[in-house]
Amino acid sequence: MSDILVDSFGRLHNYVRISVTEHCNLGCQYCNPGRVVGATEANLLTYDEIVRTVSVLAEMGVTKVRLTGGEPLLRPNLEELVARLRAISGIKRVGLTTNGLLLANKVQKLRDAGLTDLNVSLDSLIPERFSRITGGGDVSKVLHALAAGFKAGFEVLKLNVVLMKGINDDEIESFLQLTLKYPLYIRFIEYMPMGRDLNGWEAGYMPLEGILERCAKAGFSLEADPHLGRASGEPTGKEADSGPARYFRIQGAAGEFGLINPVSQHFCNSCNRLRITANGHFKPCLCWNEELYIRPYIGQTELLKQLFLRALEAKPSQHMMSGQPGTMPPLKATNRLMSQIGG
Repeated sequence: MSDILVDSFGRLHNYVRISVTEHCNLGCQYCNPGRVVGATEANLLTYDEIVRTVSVLAEMGVTKVRLTGGEPLLRPNLEELVARLRAISGIKRVGLTTNGLLLANKVQKLRDAGLTDLNVSLDSLIPERFSRITGGGDVSKVLHALAAGFKAGFEVLKLNVVLMKGINDDEIESFLQLTLKYPLYIRFIEYMPMGRDLNGWEAGYMPLEGILERCAKAGFSLEADPHLGRASGEPTGKEADSGPARYFRIQGAAGEFGLINPVSQHFCNSCNRLRITANGHFKPCLCWNEELYIRPYIGQTELLKQLFLRALEAKPSQHMMSGQPGTMPPLKATNRLMSQIGG
């Protein structure tokens, strides 16, 4: 049997997202409502366990790793893990997704350690609103971190903006304006129904196609190109990570914006992602509850490979929440919040 990570639908998986902690210093309403207490330090995968696991996945074709949380920068000495992951044969890119509050003082060490990709979550540019959405966050710290990221040598930075109807959808043009001046990739993401309490999700959900109409009304001329959205130095062709965003550039802009539609236009047929939770569970799909506990097999290469392959065989063709509200099958609660998976 081949060790290559191909599922029963022929999808090649070359990208793994690894949560290094469930803890977060924010309480965003769609990710960590109520500031749920995460797994204890004693239950977290150690850096040694993560490196051993990624080494096996690299043998099976994984080329990109993304570190997530919770808030991954709450994990001490994260730059050490970054350096060790970059040293693994076959791993070409190591990324980080962060809320940015702790980033400014750590971004240079992360860059020096070999971090190649940096995504920052930012759902509002308005201080009071940002604080309300995040449960007390300070947007000025995030903006300062973006400046520090450019200073550290990142040519582009990606901003993840979860759009919520009636909450931050009036800021679309403000985010688009940022791309005119700065080499930012603003990625608008549809609000997903995750967690046990799905009441109220539909009221906050909005599809993203209206963004293109708003660009036209604002007088923006757009260009779309399959090469947009790829940072300088990122691989192309078979080495690319096949990200889900459809990218556009306002003519003359320094940056770009992308649309990520996991609900209204799901991209399951091109999914190449695997996920490992902070406490050692392997999830082949973000939006299904099925997962396998891998910790007892770490260090046993062949057994771990067989576990990964067995999990992929059971990966469904698409996630359970695809389609427009009102036409979707009844939503099923997920066992984990987004903060407990890592997105």
